[in-house]
Amino acid sequence: MTTQKITIEPVTRIEGHAKVTIHLNPDGNVERAYLHINEFRGFEKFCEGRMVFEMPTITPRICGICPVSHHLAAAKAGDEVYGSPPPRPAQLLRELMHMGQIIQSHGMHFFELAGPDLLLGFDADPAIRNVVGLIQTNPELALKAVNLRKYGQEIIHILGGRRIHPVFAVPGGVNKALKTAERDTILAGLDEVISTIQMGIQIFKGWAEKNREDIDKFAVFPTGYLGLVKPGNTLELYDGEVRLIDASGKQLELFDGRKYLDYIAEHVESWSYLKFPYYKKMGYPAGVYRVGPLGRLNASDRIATPLADAELREFKTLNNGKPVENTLYYHYARLIEALYAAENVRLLCEDPDILSTDILNTRQNFKGEGVGVIEAPRGTLWHHYWAKPNGQLERVNMIVATGNNNWAMSHAVDSVAKTYINGQQIREGLLNRVEAAVRAYDPCLSCSTHAVGQMPIMVEMLDHQGNLVKTISR
Repeated sequence: MTTQKITIEPVTRIEGHAKVTIHLNPDGNVERAYLHINEFRGFEKFCEGRMVFEMPTITPRICGICPVSHHLAAAKAGDEVYGSPPPRPAQLLRELMHMGQIIQSHGMHFFELAGPDLLLGFDADPAIRNVVGLIQTNPELALKAVNLRKYGQEIIHILGGRRIHPVFAVPGGVNKALKTAERDTILAGLDEVISTIQMGIQIFKGWAEKNREDIDKFAVFPTGYLGLVKPGNTLELYDGEVRLIDASGKQLELFDGRKYLDYIAEHVESWSYLKFPYYKKMGYPAGVYRVGPLGRLNASDRIATPLADAELREFKTLNNGKPVENTLYYHYARLIEALYAAENVRLLCEDPDILSTDILNTRQNFKGEGVGVIEAPRGTLWHHYWAKPNGQLERVNMIVATGNNNWAMSHAVDSVAKTYINGQQIREGLLNRVEAAVRAYDPCLSCSTHAVGQMPIMVEMLDHQGNLVKTISR
């Protein structure tokens, strides 16, 4: 039997473009599988020369799924550059917008992107293993899922004037106060949102109970875990210190995110345009870590809202109090965070300062350098700007959430391919499991790469001489 290479291009139901190559030995077993992020990323370079105050408007164009993350990270970096800390009401309003994004992004991923695998099955016909299939199977649930995302986007729309690419946060604060009627509109839909998220949690728990064997062998491996926390190692998504723990749960670092360059470095591989961040003191690859919902819950000891905190306590029992390593539990962690975000919306809306018009600090103490750190839905996001005295950018550095997870996604792809592809006939469902390894991280490759043109959906099988053996298009 000749050596073969299987190419999956692009990986489906993710934001952006990637491909997977699976290299088989003559026995039909996997020698190595690679996740290729194969488009060039150029945002850092073409932002040079722009003005700092433009960045909250420019950087959301990196992505249409998580534009709020870049919008707020850019504004936070601008706060630092100009030396203009926002008033408390502006911080509350920014966080409220961020909660809207967490709800819409996490809700969309669980129900529309991961949902077809979990609710219809990894081996379901690709013709129905999609959102349309979900609607046909359970139209009531599909409608609730759509309304969940709609609610999160409506918060963004109310505050920022747009559901995508908002115009709201500026260095020193925000440009619009929240009106009483707008606050009441947000609160009016909250109970249904919480109910839908709790329904999603029960759906996942039911699925997990029936698929324990898959969960326990599907890309289970140790790494570090990183995320923002507040005192008491409390889960934080908008502003806090960065906590890094090792695979046993021991704290390695608790640091000011603005000093990330003292702790984080980036490795480069020839087969990907996306870099591989790691913890400097341990080196690469020993110092790799995971971010996003699984990383944040592992790095946190508590959540400040009661319903989500109760779920976190249950989450912590999955590996007897040690960090949860199972990749498929990203979906559970994502729903717990969505529940926290919904509960936090109520807390923010009920804060007396949320209706204040003291929303912009016009005083400046120009620093020339600033770092904005935030927990994007997919993980920790850094924006770092260096500016001339006139506010024109000389240099920009971004470490995006998906970049932080690059090693983990690549390792998950290799692990799942080796677990499920082992000399048997290669079915589409097996290849879908490899894609699902990437999908679990909910990567936003648009944040890290940019492509021009069309990407075909095609699997090619080649022999050891590179000759095309078989092509499967879908």
